[in-house]
Amino acid sequence: MAAPAPGPAVTSVPVPAPVPAPPKPAPGPMLGLLLRESGETLIDQIVRSVAARIDDRLLRGGARMPSIRAFAASHGVSAFTVVAAYDKLVATGYLESRRGAGFFVRERPSMALNTADSALLAPLSRVQTSFDSKPIDVVWLVRNMFRQMPHQQMPGSGVLPPEWLDGPSIANALRAVSRQNPNLLLSYGVPQGFLPLRQQLQHKLAELEIAATPEQIVTTAGVTQALDLVAREFSRPGDTIFVDDPAWFLMFGSFAALGAKVIGIPRLGDGPDIARLAELAALHKPKLYIINSVLHNPSSTSLSAAKAFQVLRLSEEHDFIIVEDDIYCDLHPGSAVQPATRLSALDQLQRVIYLSGFSKTMAANLRVGFIATSPERAERLADRKMLSTLTTSDIGERVVYKVLSEGLYRKHADRLRARLDGVRAKTLRQMERIGLKVDGSPPAGMFVWADAGCDTNVLTERAMAHNLLLAPGSLFSPKQLPSTRMRLNVAAMQEPAVWRFLERELS
Repeated sequence: MAAPAPGPAVTSVPVPAPVPAPPKPAPGPMLGLLLRESGETLIDQIVRSVAARIDDRLLRGGARMPSIRAFAASHGVSAFTVVAAYDKLVATGYLESRRGAGFFVRERPSMALNTADSALLAPLSRVQTSFDSKPIDVVWLVRNMFRQMPHQQMPGSGVLPPEWLDGPSIANALRAVSRQNPNLLLSYGVPQGFLPLRQQLQHKLAELEIAATPEQIVTTAGVTQALDLVAREFSRPGDTIFVDDPAWFLMFGSFAALGAKVIGIPRLGDGPDIARLAELAALHKPKLYIINSVLHNPSSTSLSAAKAFQVLRLSEEHDFIIVEDDIYCDLHPGSAVQPATRLSALDQLQRVIYLSGFSKTMAANLRVGFIATSPERAERLADRKMLSTLTTSDIGERVVYKVLSEGLYRKHADRLRARLDGVRAKTLRQMERIGLKVDGSPPAGMFVWADAGCDTNVLTERAMAHNLLLAPGSLFSPKQLPSTRMRLNVAAMQEPAVWRFLERELS
């Protein structure tokens, strides 16, 4: 039988390697809130918000961004707005454009903390949330506060909205100062501060029943520098410094970086827990006790007269200096309207060092604060300031003097208090409605110390994903343990998106 004819030769065809799927677009919605009335363009809002998410590692390198059409549709903006925003993000190194593929998050080099951040972080325990691998700490909160987010998105901030402040008065004072002898504006000031301003501050202190000559007053770059100068001059590494618990968080790391042991004294509705203060003072023999007598941060409570006398008695018994931080002085209506006891008025600057300034009520950018104390301590602090920064800004001090001396500031402070009074009661009612608890209604000031009934570190992380900045209670304690408390600024609680977020999360 004949053999079958051979068939066509079989050749092996190489199987092409599977083509990797393109990266999935970054999850949406990208942003929490775009405000058309904020004074910031929609383009800049998108740029700032996307950059913040990339900085916080919420968007990882290589992630594909939503298409221009999808982003525009999900946020109710035009394609032109998205194109302009993406182009800006490419120009600033946050995104890269791949022809035919779209926009992608650019891989960014990991940046080491600068020495100031490292010094602040090192002494503090860091609070780890279960929501993300990034811990919440003091530097995290301060860095986000300085991101220039619209104030409506920062219910945890510590300042009033810019539109509440008196910008025209500052601008007029700046123009008046600029018309002075140019040589005065080109030279150093004096270490103790601009003399006419110190003379004006003498009158301001007299209204608070605190007697201080200009020689007893030293100007500073805000209360932050004042606290640093006092701690450096009157404590040494290994010494103990008492603070309220809760209290303003920035000083915890600052004092610890100086080598001090920072211990919190439980703060009650009318001042510190006196029994605990006495017990800890006997045990640790502190050098300093930092306290808000009036409108305590973060609770807006004030010191009672009975507690004030007891604090002074313990100061004398255990030989520690009291540092009275009165930065919120002008937000209090005065003792004629509400009780307000200042330790400096009772002590007349013998065992008490008084600090205050104008960053909360006039202009934070001027950085003008001051210290009032005994003549001997004032001389030492002026020398310490000279060795640290030579002088403070003479121009800023001249501007503050101009505003104070023309009598405009008193009326401005009255308007601020009235405006806070106008929003506080409504805000407290809304807090109660959505489940936030407040121990007593603060009668003045901008802060409410609210109990959310849940871990506010987790709540803060979730808020940040919606471009909302909260201030969790853990940061206000030297121990920095998880807390259900958080500080809310009533002046920054007027945006409906803030309430929608809190109501959804707390329900």
